[in-house]
Amino acid sequence: MFKQLWTLVCVLLLMMSAAAPVLAAETDAEAAPAAAPAIGVGAEAAVLMDVSTGDVLFDKQAFKKKPPASTTKIMTAILGLELGKPDEVVTVSPKAAAVGEATLHLDPGEKIPLYELITGALVRSGNDACVAIAEQIAGTEENFVKLMNRKALTLGAENTNFVNTNGLPNKNHYSTAYDLALMARYGLQNPAFSSITRQKETEIHFLEPDVLMNLRNTNKLLWNYPYADGVKTGTTNAAGKCLVASATKDGRQLVTVVLNAPNRFGDAQKLLEWGFGQTQALKLAEAGQVMGEFPLAGLKPVSAFLEAPVEVSIRLQDKDQLKTKIVWERGPELPLNAGERLGRYEVWLGDKKLKSVPLINEREVLSPPKTWSLFRRLAFEYRH
Repeated sequence: MFKQLWTLVCVLLLMMSAAAPVLAAETDAEAAPAAAPAIGVGAEAAVLMDVSTGDVLFDKQAFKKKPPASTTKIMTAILGLELGKPDEVVTVSPKAAAVGEATLHLDPGEKIPLYELITGALVRSGNDACVAIAEQIAGTEENFVKLMNRKALTLGAENTNFVNTNGLPNKNHYSTAYDLALMARYGLQNPAFSSITRQKETEIHFLEPDVLMNLRNTNKLLWNYPYADGVKTGTTNAAGKCLVASATKDGRQLVTVVLNAPNRFGDAQKLLEWGFGQTQALKLAEAGQVMGEFPLAGLKPVSAFLEAPVEVSIRLQDKDQLKTKIVWERGPELPLNAGERLGRYEVWLGDKKLKSVPLINEREVLSPPKTWSLFRRLAFEYRH
């Protein structure tokens, strides 16, 4: 009897040793990624981002806090579309009508659908329209601004602080090129937002009085660059000339932000063209694809599959320099639930992590019976 038990314990020891979990498995490229591209843009701060993947392809002081001017209206429009109903009627207040600078020349008491006001804010850059939107949604502009800042944080825009809805100068009103790209990327996924910002010219309809107003987009890139399809200009003495611009070519959309740029349309077009010509979006794996086998002590491993697709955008010259890594986040203890997170699948370029996607367990694995647990304990005691 003892001889049989001893034989079983030895077998268990061998199985447990072979099944010890691997903390990380990776494939590495030997070459280091090339240096950042030298693109001559006059903007004080700039960024280029792939809309699909969110990867940054170029940046120049992209995280420096700057006055955003009327690019602020991107967030105002996003919340107006998400929190309001397009056809709800807005009555213009005296406060909204009194806002100066670039306006729709609203008068107190005028009635206009919310969607028309949002169009006026994005296309014509109406400062008064932004205040009217805010009052309709949140009661006051101050309350609406709180919602703007909260939304910015949820999008990852951590270096942004709004104090008004339209970008009129205030020392405490700031953002960054990177944060504005995040907001624009989010907005472009909303069909209504995307539709409005790509319009060269349009008209809005007032209900009282019953009149139409023709609007011409302030974004000249829509006329000068055939792939342009958004997003928003901004200009103040403090901010200089600013532009958040998007373009789509061969099904791929990029967004660029240039702040305090004397030649904002030229800078934006140069960055977009470079992005389309010198970078590429790659899908490395599909959602649900099995990427590894998670080892269990003495039991058959379970398959670990991707929770989401793995997509990255990189320069063409860096394509062969990607490396991937599987990192297990838990030990082999049981039970193991179906759908439980086991680890993550990471994509790296040099020392920069581009993507991290959760790896999920494929099937349920219950705890072993008591007899099995006894043998494992005997094996452990023998080893120690």
